[in-house]
Amino acid sequence: EIVKVALLQYPIAWADKQTNLRLTEQRLAALVHRADVALLPEMFTTGFCTDRPDLAEPADGETIRRLQHCADTYDLAIAGSFICMENGCLYNRGFFIRPKKKPVFIDKKHLYAHGGESAFFSAGDSREVVEYKGAKFRLLVCYDLRFPVWARNTTGHGYDILLVVANWPQIRILYWDALLPARAVENQCYICGVNTVGDDGLGLHYNGHSVAYDTRLQPIVHFDDNEEGTKIADFDIEQLHHYREVLPLWQDADRFQFVNV
Repeated sequence: EIVKVALLQYPIAWADKQTNLRLTEQRLAALVHRADVALLPEMFTTGFCTDRPDLAEPADGETIRRLQHCADTYDLAIAGSFICMENGCLYNRGFFIRPKKKPVFIDKKHLYAHGGESAFFSAGDSREVVEYKGAKFRLLVCYDLRFPVWARNTTGHGYDILLVVANWPQIRILYWDALLPARAVENQCYICGVNTVGDDGLGLHYNGHSVAYDTRLQPIVHFDDNEEGTKIADFDIEQLHHYREVLPLWQDADRFQFVNV
Protein backbone atom coordinates (compact mmCIF):
# COMPACT_ATOMS: atom_id res chain seq x y z
CA GLU A 1 0.00 0.00 0.00
CA ILE A 2 1.45 3.36 -1.08
CA VAL A 3 0.26 6.40 0.87
CA LYS A 4 0.87 9.79 -0.72
CA VAL A 5 1.43 12.73 1.63
CA ALA A 6 1.62 16.25 0.21
CA LEU A 7 3.87 18.72 2.03
CA LEU A 8 2.66 22.32 1.63
CA GLN A 9 5.44 24.82 2.39
CA TYR A 10 4.25 28.40 1.89
CA PRO A 11 4.38 31.77 3.67
CA ILE A 12 1.63 32.50 6.19
CA ALA A 13 -0.05 35.92 6.02
CA TRP A 14 0.35 37.25 9.57
CA ALA A 15 -2.96 37.22 11.49
CA ASP A 16 -4.90 37.21 8.20
CA LYS A 17 -7.18 34.22 8.50
CA GLN A 18 -9.24 34.84 5.37
CA THR A 19 -6.25 35.18 3.06
CA ASN A 20 -4.64 32.04 4.44
CA LEU A 21 -7.84 30.01 4.17
CA ARG A 22 -8.46 31.14 0.60
CA LEU A 23 -4.94 30.31 -0.56
CA THR A 24 -4.99 26.98 1.27
CA GLU A 25 -8.26 26.00 -0.40
CA GLN A 26 -6.70 26.72 -3.81
CA ARG A 27 -3.67 24.58 -3.00
CA LEU A 28 -5.83 21.72 -1.73
CA ALA A 29 -7.94 21.80 -4.88
CA ALA A 30 -4.78 21.23 -6.93
CA LEU A 31 -4.19 17.93 -5.08
CA VAL A 32 -7.26 16.10 -6.41
CA HIS A 33 -6.25 12.55 -7.46
CA ARG A 34 -2.63 13.33 -6.56
CA ALA A 35 -2.38 12.84 -2.78
CA ASP A 36 -4.05 11.01 0.11
CA VAL A 37 -3.03 13.44 2.86
CA ALA A 38 -2.17 17.16 2.81
CA LEU A 39 0.10 18.47 5.58
CA LEU A 40 -0.10 22.18 6.43
CA PRO A 41 2.22 24.23 8.69
CA GLU A 42 1.44 24.90 12.34
CA MET A 43 -1.15 27.66 12.88
CA PHE A 44 -1.54 27.92 9.13
CA THR A 45 -4.37 30.47 9.31
CA THR A 46 -2.59 33.04 11.50
CA GLY A 47 1.12 32.43 11.95
CA PHE A 48 2.58 31.95 15.44
CA CYS A 49 0.39 34.55 17.16
CA THR A 50 0.61 33.92 20.91
CA ASP A 51 -1.24 36.99 22.19
CA ARG A 52 -4.27 37.24 19.93
CA PRO A 53 -7.29 35.53 21.52
CA ASP A 54 -9.45 37.35 18.99
CA LEU A 55 -8.09 34.96 16.34
CA ALA A 56 -9.36 31.87 18.17
CA GLU A 57 -12.42 29.95 17.07
CA PRO A 58 -14.32 26.86 18.22
CA ALA A 59 -13.53 23.36 17.02
CA ASP A 60 -16.56 23.49 14.75
CA GLY A 61 -15.79 27.00 13.50
CA GLU A 62 -15.02 28.35 10.05
CA THR A 63 -11.53 26.87 9.67
CA ILE A 64 -12.53 23.28 10.37
CA ARG A 65 -15.78 23.60 8.39
CA ARG A 66 -13.95 24.84 5.32
CA LEU A 67 -11.25 22.19 5.60
CA GLN A 68 -13.84 19.46 6.09
CA HIS A 69 -15.55 20.64 2.91
CA CYS A 70 -12.23 20.37 1.06
CA ALA A 71 -11.62 16.90 2.50
CA ASP A 72 -15.06 15.71 1.43
CA THR A 73 -14.88 17.33 -2.00
CA TYR A 74 -11.36 16.25 -2.92
CA ASP A 75 -11.28 12.88 -1.07
CA LEU A 76 -8.27 14.14 0.84
CA ALA A 77 -7.23 13.99 4.50
CA ILE A 78 -5.82 17.26 5.88
CA ALA A 79 -3.59 17.82 8.92
CA GLY A 80 -2.26 20.98 10.54
CA SER A 81 -3.05 23.20 13.54
CA PHE A 82 -5.00 26.36 14.40
CA ILE A 83 -5.93 28.52 17.40
CA CYS A 84 -8.93 26.95 19.11
CA MET A 85 -11.13 28.16 21.96
CA GLU A 86 -12.90 25.49 24.03
CA ASN A 87 -14.54 25.83 27.46
CA GLY A 88 -12.82 29.14 28.03
CA CYS A 89 -9.35 27.79 27.26
CA LEU A 90 -7.14 28.39 24.22
CA TYR A 91 -5.30 25.57 22.47
CA ASN A 92 -2.79 25.24 19.67
CA ARG A 93 -4.99 22.54 18.24
CA GLY A 94 -3.68 19.95 15.83
CA PHE A 95 -6.21 18.29 13.56
CA PHE A 96 -6.47 15.31 11.25
CA ILE A 97 -9.52 15.68 9.02
CA ARG A 98 -10.69 12.72 6.93
CA PRO A 99 -13.36 12.73 4.22
CA LYS A 100 -16.88 12.16 5.56
CA LYS A 101 -15.65 11.52 9.11
CA LYS A 102 -15.49 13.45 12.35
CA PRO A 103 -12.21 15.37 12.75
CA VAL A 104 -9.60 14.09 15.19
CA PHE A 105 -7.97 16.74 17.39
CA ILE A 106 -4.54 16.51 19.05
CA ASP A 107 -3.69 19.60 21.10
CA LYS A 108 -0.05 20.62 21.37
CA LYS A 109 1.45 19.08 24.53
CA HIS A 110 4.66 21.08 25.00
CA LEU A 111 4.14 24.84 24.98
CA TYR A 112 7.05 27.08 23.99
CA ALA A 113 7.47 29.37 27.01
CA HIS A 114 10.28 31.36 25.37
CA GLY A 115 7.81 32.44 22.68
CA GLY A 116 5.01 33.25 25.13
CA GLU A 117 2.97 30.21 24.19
CA SER A 118 2.62 28.78 27.70
CA ALA A 119 1.05 32.03 28.93
CA PHE A 120 -1.57 31.92 26.18
CA PHE A 121 -2.45 28.28 25.50
CA SER A 122 -3.40 25.27 27.56
CA ALA A 123 -1.53 22.01 26.99
CA GLY A 124 -3.09 18.88 25.55
CA ASP A 125 -2.32 15.27 26.39
CA SER A 126 -3.67 13.21 23.49
CA ARG A 127 -1.40 10.66 21.82
CA GLU A 128 -4.12 9.38 19.53
CA VAL A 129 -3.19 7.39 16.44
CA VAL A 130 -5.38 7.93 13.37
CA GLU A 131 -5.91 5.25 10.74
CA TYR A 132 -6.39 6.29 7.12
CA LYS A 133 -5.77 4.63 3.75
CA GLY A 134 -4.16 1.58 5.34
CA ALA A 135 -1.66 3.59 7.41
CA LYS A 136 -1.51 4.71 11.03
CA PHE A 137 -0.64 8.36 11.62
CA ARG A 138 0.52 10.27 14.69
CA LEU A 139 0.58 14.09 14.74
CA LEU A 140 3.01 16.33 16.65
CA VAL A 141 2.83 20.11 16.78
CA CYS A 142 6.20 21.92 16.45
CA TYR A 143 7.90 22.03 19.90
CA ASP A 144 6.56 18.51 20.65
CA LEU A 145 9.27 17.29 18.26
CA ARG A 146 11.95 18.04 20.87
CA PHE A 147 10.62 15.47 23.35
CA PRO A 148 11.38 11.85 22.37
CA VAL A 149 9.33 10.19 25.11
CA TRP A 150 6.21 11.97 23.89
CA ALA A 151 6.77 10.68 20.35
CA ARG A 152 7.72 7.12 21.35
CA ASN A 153 6.32 4.25 19.33
CA THR A 154 5.97 1.78 22.18
CA THR A 155 5.11 -1.35 20.17
CA GLY A 156 6.08 -2.83 16.82
CA HIS A 157 2.62 -2.12 15.46
CA GLY A 158 2.12 1.48 16.61
CA TYR A 159 2.00 4.35 14.17
CA ASP A 160 3.55 4.15 10.69
CA ILE A 161 3.94 7.82 9.76
CA LEU A 162 4.82 10.62 12.17
CA LEU A 163 3.50 13.98 10.96
CA VAL A 164 5.06 17.18 12.34
CA VAL A 165 3.63 20.64 11.66
CA ALA A 166 5.72 23.66 12.62
CA ASN A 167 6.58 27.33 12.66
CA TRP A 168 10.31 26.71 13.23
CA PRO A 169 12.42 29.85 12.67
CA GLN A 170 15.66 29.91 10.71
CA ILE A 171 17.69 30.81 13.80
CA ARG A 172 16.96 27.33 15.21
CA ILE A 173 16.58 25.37 11.96
CA LEU A 174 19.59 23.12 12.64
CA TYR A 175 17.64 21.59 15.53
CA TRP A 176 14.71 20.87 13.23
CA ASP A 177 17.07 19.26 10.72
CA ALA A 178 18.51 17.01 13.44
CA LEU A 179 15.37 16.11 15.38
CA LEU A 180 13.25 14.90 12.46
CA PRO A 181 15.57 12.04 11.44
CA ALA A 182 16.22 11.25 15.12
CA ARG A 183 12.52 10.65 15.77
CA ALA A 184 12.34 8.42 12.67
CA VAL A 185 15.29 6.31 13.86
CA GLU A 186 13.97 5.94 17.42
CA ASN A 187 10.51 4.92 16.32
CA GLN A 188 11.23 2.90 13.16
CA CYS A 189 8.73 4.99 11.27
CA TYR A 190 8.39 7.26 8.30
CA ILE A 191 8.41 10.94 9.19
CA CYS A 192 7.06 13.98 7.42
CA GLY A 193 7.70 17.53 8.69
CA VAL A 194 6.25 20.73 7.27
CA ASN A 195 7.50 24.19 8.20
CA THR A 196 6.61 27.63 6.90
CA VAL A 197 8.72 30.19 5.00
CA GLY A 198 8.93 33.96 5.00
CA ASP A 199 8.82 36.61 7.75
CA ASP A 200 6.27 36.82 10.55
CA GLY A 201 4.82 39.81 12.36
CA LEU A 202 7.42 39.53 15.12
CA GLY A 203 10.42 39.86 12.81
CA LEU A 204 11.37 36.18 12.73
CA HIS A 205 12.39 34.59 9.45
CA TYR A 206 11.43 31.04 8.48
CA ASN A 207 13.38 29.18 5.81
CA GLY A 208 11.36 25.97 5.59
CA HIS A 209 13.42 22.76 5.34
CA SER A 210 10.26 20.67 5.11
CA VAL A 211 11.21 17.05 4.49
CA ALA A 212 10.02 13.44 4.44
CA TYR A 213 12.32 10.53 5.33
CA ASP A 214 12.12 6.81 4.68
CA THR A 215 13.29 4.13 7.13
CA ARG A 216 16.90 4.41 5.92
CA LEU A 217 16.89 8.16 6.50
CA GLN A 218 16.92 8.92 2.81
CA PRO A 219 14.90 12.05 2.03
CA ILE A 220 11.90 11.09 -0.08
CA VAL A 221 11.26 14.79 -0.70
CA HIS A 222 12.93 17.88 0.68
CA PHE A 223 12.74 21.64 0.26
CA ASP A 224 15.65 23.99 -0.23
CA ASP A 225 16.11 27.19 1.76
CA ASN A 226 13.07 29.48 1.41
CA GLU A 227 11.55 27.33 -1.31
CA GLU A 228 7.78 27.63 -1.76
CA GLY A 229 5.60 24.87 -3.15
CA THR A 230 3.88 21.52 -2.75
CA LYS A 231 5.78 18.22 -2.93
CA ILE A 232 4.39 14.72 -2.58
CA ALA A 233 6.06 11.88 -0.66
CA ASP A 234 5.22 8.24 -1.41
CA PHE A 235 5.29 6.01 1.68
CA ASP A 236 5.31 2.21 1.19
CA ILE A 237 3.53 0.86 4.26
CA GLU A 238 4.13 -2.80 3.44
CA GLN A 239 7.86 -2.14 3.14
CA LEU A 240 7.84 -0.42 6.54
CA HIS A 241 6.12 -3.36 8.21
CA HIS A 242 8.59 -5.78 6.62
CA TYR A 243 11.49 -3.68 7.90
CA ARG A 244 10.09 -3.83 11.45
CA GLU A 245 9.67 -7.60 11.24
CA VAL A 246 13.21 -8.15 10.00
CA LEU A 247 14.69 -5.73 12.52
CA PRO A 248 12.32 -5.58 15.54
CA LEU A 249 14.33 -3.06 17.55
CA TRP A 250 11.27 -1.96 19.52
CA GLN A 251 11.42 -5.23 21.48
CA ASP A 252 14.65 -4.04 23.13
CA ALA A 253 13.35 -0.61 24.11
CA ASP A 254 13.13 0.58 27.71
CA ARG A 255 9.71 0.39 29.28
CA PHE A 256 8.23 3.50 30.86
CA GLN A 257 4.93 4.96 31.96
CA PHE A 258 3.59 8.43 31.18
CA VAL A 259 2.84 10.56 34.23
CA ASN A 260 1.25 13.98 33.82
CA VAL A 261 2.64 16.50 36.31
